[in-house]
Amino acid sequence: MTQPMFERVALIGLGLIGSSLAHVMRREGLAGHIAGHARSAATRDVAERLGFADSVHAKPADAVRGADLVMLCAPVGANASLAETISDHLAPGAILTDVGSVKAAVVRDVLPHVPKGVHFVPGHPIAGTEQSGPESGFAELFEHRWCILTPLDDSDADAVARLRLFWEACGSNVDIMDAEHHDRVLSVTSHLPQLIAYNIVTTAADLEEVTQQEVIKYSAGGFRDFTRLAASDPTMWRDVYLNNREAVLELLGRFSEDLSALQRAIRWGDGETLFSTFERSRDTRRRIIEAGQDTAEPNFGRED
Repeated sequence: MTQPMFERVALIGLGLIGSSLAHVMRREGLAGHIAGHARSAATRDVAERLGFADSVHAKPADAVRGADLVMLCAPVGANASLAETISDHLAPGAILTDVGSVKAAVVRDVLPHVPKGVHFVPGHPIAGTEQSGPESGFAELFEHRWCILTPLDDSDADAVARLRLFWEACGSNVDIMDAEHHDRVLSVTSHLPQLIAYNIVTTAADLEEVTQQEVIKYSAGGFRDFTRLAASDPTMWRDVYLNNREAVLELLGRFSEDLSALQRAIRWGDGETLFSTFERSRDTRRRIIEAGQDTAEPNFGRED
């Protein structure tokens, strides 16, 4: 039997990411013991029933005690409180990381509570679905997806290397960048598209001249794909926008200018501008497929 990569891994948060991590660690034998914590008793009950963790704890301190890898898998707005709660119970030499979609705010909130001798290496697996909760997790979630690590200037090199190997064992490709750059990149690739999805679904629901029944009945076009994004965990995304506001607001300004340009092109019948914009967008889609980040199957592989 091969030696596990970590003797005890503590997952603080057992939603989609936390439960998926438990499944893949169990499948790959990456942890000698998987300890989980969830604030909700209902979530803990589901986790115990599903059995993806070796122990489930009501208190985060009990989960992290003796762990050599601690992963914060809760919404980023909870990180400061969680880090303060577990600080005195972290083992010397342990690696402390997270899975949040925002990184500069995580450094701001967590670093003050990291005791000397504990290695803090923030991280972000770029993987997910619109589902949430402990029943939504599956071992394949991270396969062929990117995980970005944002180590600090003084992060322990061995800890960064071990965490890279861990994510690669989970199936991910790993990249490293600084926290601020990460937040700018993700504002483009994740945060703005999600915000647009929330907005367009809400706008459609509020239109007085189109009934809710018609919106649902005729949603087989692009609107349906927006609703998939808009079904994502509202707590998680609320915290993302509150903690990456500068990058998102800057990008929203640029997006509004570009949208106004399209509005003018439509108003004045400027087909050349419309065509060139759509052609550039089509090329971006082609490059995403070539990079292996999506399938070329029509309609996203849907049968309907």
